[in-house]
Order: sequence, then C-alpha cells, then structure tokens
Amino acid sequence: MKVATFIEPGKMVITEADMPKIEKETDAIIEIVRACVCGSDLWWYRGISPREHDTYAGHEAIGIVKEVGVEVTAVKAGDFVIVPFTHGCGECAACRTGFDGNCTHREPGGNAGYQGEYLRFTNANWALVKVPGQPSDYTDGQLNSLLTLSDVMATGYHAARTAEVKEGDTVVVMGDGAVGLCGIIGAKMLGAKRIIAMSRYPDRQTLAKEFGATDIIAERGQEAVAKVLALTNGDGADAILECVGTEQSLETAVDVARPGAIVGRVGVPQKADMDTAKLFWKNIGLRGGVASVTTYDKEVLLDAVLKGDIEPGKVFNQRFELEDIQAAYEAMDKRQAIKSLVIVRD
Repeated sequence: MKVATFIEPGKMVITEADMPKIEKETDAIIEIVRACVCGSDLWWYRGISPREHDTYAGHEAIGIVKEVGVEVTAVKAGDFVIVPFTHGCGECAACRTGFDGNCTHREPGGNAGYQGEYLRFTNANWALVKVPGQPSDYTDGQLNSLLTLSDVMATGYHAARTAEVKEGDTVVVMGDGAVGLCGIIGAKMLGAKRIIAMSRYPDRQTLAKEFGATDIIAERGQEAVAKVLALTNGDGADAILECVGTEQSLETAVDVARPGAIVGRVGVPQKADMDTAKLFWKNIGLRGGVASVTTYDKEVLLDAVLKGDIEPGKVFNQRFELEDIQAAYEAMDKRQAIKSLVIVRD
C-alpha cells in the first residue's frame, strides 16, 4: 500500500508499505477515503520540533472499516467512520470523564500513518465514530466537514469548551489556521456574542467572519492588545482561545483577558517554560490540552454537521491526490492553503 512518509525537514514522499494487520482484539483496519495535513505537522516538517526520519505521517482521516478484531462490536466491516487521532478506550478514568485525548490505554505512537491507503486503528470499539450511510451519500462539502471531526473541529471546540465560553461572552481567538477558525465555530455554538479573531490574511479573515467572527484584528503583540482593550471598553475578553502554541500568542492571550477570564489553550506548545505570574495577578485560568475528539463528536459535533448547522469543511481551500503529498505540505508551509485536503480514494 502507499503511505506518506517523512524523510527529513521539507521532504515528504510516498512509499510502499506492507498492509496493516489486526494485532490486538481491539483493532480495526481502515481503508482511508480522505485525509489532510494539520498545522501541527508543520512543526516537524519545518524542522522546528524533532521527528524521527522515515516515519509515516498524518493523524486525520475518514474511511471505511475493512476488518475488526473480535472484541470490536460497535462497528463492523463496511461501516463509514470518522478516524480520530485520540484513540480513546472509553473505559479509563480519562475517557469516562470526557478527556479521551488523555486516554491511559492509548498505544504509544498509534496516531501516525493516516495519510495512506490503509491504517491499523487501535481502541476501535469506542474511539471510531460511525457515520450513517456511505461516503457516496454525502456531498463533497459534507465529506470535508466530516473529515474535520477527526481533529481540527474537535480541537477548536475543545478550546472553546475549556475556556468555558458561555452565552453572551466576548471571546478572542488567537490563530487563524484551521483550528482557530474552527474555534470560532465552537465559540458561536456555545453562545458567544462577540468573537474577535486575530488574523492578518484576507482569505482567513473572510472565512472567520463567515464562521461567526464579529471583529478582526490584524496586528500582533501590544498593538493587538491595545485594539482588544479598545473594543472591550478596557475590560478585556471573557474567554480566549489560544490556537497557535507560540510564546507570543500565549502572552497576548493573557494580556487581552479580563480578570477572572479563562484561556483555552490548544496550540501545541513550542516552549517548555512559562511565566505564570500574570495568571496569578489577574486571577486568570489556563485550561486546554489534547482535544476530546470522540467525546465531542458523539455528543454534539457529528449531529451538528449532519444537520448542516456547521460547515467546518470550508477550511479546506486546496486539494491534492495522495501522490502529491509534497505539494500538500508545501501549500500549508507557504500559507497558500488554510488546510490541505488529501484525496486518497473516491
């Protein structure tokens, strides 16, 4: 089978690999239909964060179940499924309390290889999210929205949930990538009245407004802080969704927060250390982490997509065949694509 493989920073190729097999009774083999490139993939693609060379890539997909282990009863061969990167077991303390992104029974390294033709998926009985019907029953746009439920829509929603966005809130969204844009959707779903999107790219600003942003701020650093404070009568925001992960983004998030606000942080941290003094002096809460993908999909997000209430698939503004995986990464790296869609099979 064909699978996208990371060779070295800046270089992705398609290689041939053995077909995956059931290794545990809780496994499933998935035939991938669509996959995509994540903003977090760019950290190792650019050489900013370490990754072992010659490893399979990707952690977002939708597909068809081809085979299941004997303990998998919730899905069967032929089912159409969302394939989350989180692999929650549904039974441990983390999963039971709604934090399947921190499942204690997750197999190490079990979320790679989604950008390929087939995938061995662990903890399949609970973690996979069954979609009614077959891919042919859905429009191209609907398939794209279902694909976002494997990561970015759930992650954006996680930012809003952990920031405790509520009816009537003023929310600032740091980051205009796919996660930040989906965070706008999440904030709107939870009742935010005003959503201030930090964005400097026109195509992303347009989509941010379509998703529910009421205000756009293109500046960064202290200029951005001043603008947020001006828009909020000097009070600051009730909730902040930090969807970037850089030191500057987190610092700005804290600076634009009103006393007692909560920052929902889902941007992958790029610095190990953080000065928490500002949090203390402003009584600001810091939440967030790895998204609860299966939990949110089953609770609210799948239903919202199927009803047409949300259309997060609009974050895909460029599409590529699997064989063109290098171009898919380059488009993201150069900010030509908000999010690159990878068509594995029709």
